[in-house]
Formats: sequence, structure tokens, C-alpha cells
Amino acid sequence: MGDLGAGGGRKKNSSARWTLIAAIAGSSMVFIDGTAVNVALPILQRDFRASSADLQWVVEGYALFLSALLLIGGSLGDRFGRKRIFAIGIAVFTLASVGCALATGIQMLNAARCLQGIGGALATPGSLALISAAYSGAARGRAIGTWSGFSAMTAAIGPLLGGWLAQAASWRLVFVINVSFAVLVLFALTRVNESRDAEAARKLDVIGGALATLGLGSLVYGLIRLQGATLDPVGLSAAGAGAIVLILFALFENQTPEPMVQPKLFRSVPFTISNVYTFLLYAALGGGLYFVPFELINVQGYAPAAAGAALLPFVAVMSVFSRYSGGLVARVGARLPLGIGGLIAALGFAAFGFAGLGHSYWLTFFPAALILGIGMAILVAPLTTTVMDSVEPSHSGTASGINNAVSRAAGLIALAALGIALAGTFQRDLAHELARMPAVSGATLTAVKNAQAQIVVGRVPDAITDRVQRGLLAGAIRRAYTGGFLVAMLASAALAVLGGLLAFTFFPSRGPLRS
Repeated sequence: MGDLGAGGGRKKNSSARWTLIAAIAGSSMVFIDGTAVNVALPILQRDFRASSADLQWVVEGYALFLSALLLIGGSLGDRFGRKRIFAIGIAVFTLASVGCALATGIQMLNAARCLQGIGGALATPGSLALISAAYSGAARGRAIGTWSGFSAMTAAIGPLLGGWLAQAASWRLVFVINVSFAVLVLFALTRVNESRDAEAARKLDVIGGALATLGLGSLVYGLIRLQGATLDPVGLSAAGAGAIVLILFALFENQTPEPMVQPKLFRSVPFTISNVYTFLLYAALGGGLYFVPFELINVQGYAPAAAGAALLPFVAVMSVFSRYSGGLVARVGARLPLGIGGLIAALGFAAFGFAGLGHSYWLTFFPAALILGIGMAILVAPLTTTVMDSVEPSHSGTASGINNAVSRAAGLIALAALGIALAGTFQRDLAHELARMPAVSGATLTAVKNAQAQIVVGRVPDAITDRVQRGLLAGAIRRAYTGGFLVAMLASAALAVLGGLLAFTFFPSRGPLRS
């Protein structure tokens, strides 16, 4: 009997280890794709001659389906088996990645990115749900910390690899590398125990998923339209309609007997507050960092590989320290790591904004990336632990789906909203710059007017061929974009400060999180 028990324990430990490997590798596919693709965006813009709106949809199309369907993905895992749904999501994500690599135009790329989002929505909540089912107590915090650390480590490869591939070979290879991750994940899953919520209902909340997708899609489409014209009637109508549909989504979820978002989870104050905190911090992170590669490559003149390396301190610090911060909630409570981490992250965003033009990397973007990395390393794993500890283990898949959806939706909305702030400041400053430069010809001014979509990402339009005029306009664009970048970074810093204050106000210093 003793031998059987020991053997059962070894099998359980082995399954837990393979669970962690599968979760890390699967999440890494999503993280490495996000960081690598962002660095490659300026190269994509040149290859496809894409507008700023088209480029945003490379990120927003993926984030839209990911954030809206994560809720269904988490519920599907709880109901039909977390390992099964996780595996299906990885397969869909991999096939979509191949589609991205084969894209012949920006619209085809965006369609494949949307399919990636669907695969990610099925896979992402499963990674944390599998870990929560395989581990308990302090071991769960350590496992989540390990997951956070290794995921950040692989994400660190993303900017470097994406920048290097875009510069030396092709941005298409950024998507091809997902195939190798998928092989590892699917192999590891053959050694993972299945888990599910025995009490979960079997009916799929199709109406809720449709309302969430339609509402978020309409809101983001409207916000992106408003970047070109503040009073654009189509943009205003779409954004307003999206907000109304999201309200209808909340009302529907509260009334339907089998919602994908269970309202009872929000009766837990720590769960509700941690999701508000998630929205604020990931709005700052997802919205603000989108613009960094454009600032580095198009404005500061960095090569793509150097731009990828510029963010290495951020992800390196997270990869090293996230494992150790995962257990902070058990030792000191949620208040200190979430509060202090948010305020330090705010300093990092502000440092990015005040980097200025033409200064040494080591005095500008390096300390900014380092400070932001320290802040996020302190808060990311404790935030995840707080979310998962605030609900019963049987609801871990749904809770993970909600929290991931909140983080993705935050970046989705913030990117479009910060784009309005950056574009408005950029256009105002560029007009002032050109008004002070009488040497700029009428033909150049006409080209500027007709190529706003290219200029707003910090690039001189191809239609301007005169060397002198290109030089004059390039300087004006660089100064104007840097002003808009400062506004976007300060807005991100403000969101992080609000998150830190929220943690200090509502989270207990110690004690149980469930309420």
C-alpha cells in the first residue's frame, strides 16, 4: 500500500511538472508573438505601405477576439476539460500563425491575426487554470511565479528575435517560430491530467460572446476612426454604439441562467478590485508600449534589432524576479506589492516619455525600461495570485478567463484611446513646426496633408522625394511625434498611479482574500 501511494504521488508530481511546462510553453507563444510583432510593425508598415489604422488593427484585431472570447474559453475549459480546450486553442493559434506568415497583404494578415486571437482565447485561460488545478497553497503561488518568470523570459526573446528577423531576414519568420512551441505544448499535454468543474453547465453562452465581441469591436473601431478626425460622425456613432452594446452585455450576463461571466464571482471584493486594478495597469502597459517601437525606429533612428534590444531590461527584470514575487501575497499580503509595484511602474512610463530626442540610450530608454520592469515584476505575479486566490478552485478557469479578458480588453481600448491623444498632439505640434519653417514647399505641405496615415506613425511619406524637403519634414515629424509620445506615456503613468492607489485603499495588508 505504501509503494502504491508513493507511486501515485510520483505520478501526481510528474503530471504537475508537465502541466507547468505546457502552460509556460503555451503562454510563451502568445507573449513572444505580441512582443515580436510590435517591434516588427514599422517594417510591416513599409512593406505593405499600411496606414496607422491598418497597423493598429494588426494588434487590435488579435486583441479583440482574444479579449472577447477569453471568457468563453475559460468557461469551455471548466465545462469540457481544461487540457482539451487548451490543446484545441494551441492548434488553432498555430494554424493562424502559419496564415500570418503567408500573408500577401495587410488585410490578409489582419484576418489571420483575428484567427490567432480565437486560438489564444481558447488557450490562454487554460494555462493558469491547469496550474491552479495541479497545485495548491504556497506551491500554487510558486508555480504561478515560475510561470510568470519563464513566460517573461521567452517574451524577452520576442523583441530581440522580432527585430533581428525583420532586419536580417523577414518579419514572416516571427510567426513561423510558433510551430516549434506548439510541438512542445502538445507533447507535454499527453502527460497532463485532465481537470474540469463538475458543477459547470453544458450550454454555451453564444449570445454573451457575440455581444462582447460586437461591443468591443464597435468601440475600438470608433476610437480608431476618431484618431483621424475628432468629430468624425462615424467614429462617434460606432464608439457610442459599442458602449451601449457592452452595457447590454453586462445586463444579459446578469440575467441569463448560464452566463460565461458568472456575476457571483464579483461578490468577492478582492476579485472585483483586482480586476479593476488589472484594467488600469494593463491599459497602461498594452496601450503605452505599442508606441515605443515607432518612437525608437522611426523617430530615434534605431535599427529594428536595436529597438528590440532596447526593451530587454524590462523583460529581463520580469523574468528574473517574477518567480520570487509570486509568493509575496502569502507573506506580506496583496497591498504592498500591488501598491508599490504600480507606483514604480508609473515612474517607468514617465521616464519613457521624457527621453527626448537624440540622447544616449543608457541615459534615457535603458533606465525607463529598467524601472518599468522592476514595477511590473513586483506586481504581475502577486496580481495573478490575488485573482486566483479570491475564488474557489472549481471556478479557476472562469476566473482566469475573466482576468485575462480584462487585461486584453484594457490594452485594446487603451491603445485606441491613447492613439487619439498621441495623434491629436502630433498633428497640433506638426502644424506649429511647419508654420515656423518657410523653406518647406507647397508641394511638401500638400503631400503631408494627403499622407497623414503614414506620417502619424513618425514616417516621412514616400511621395516626398526631394532630399532637402525630406530632411526638413523628417525633423519636424520627429519633434512632433516625440511630443505626442510624451502625452501617451504620461497618460499611461497616470493609469498606473491610479492602480497603485487602488491597491493601497482596498486590499488588506494580510489575511484571506476570499470574501
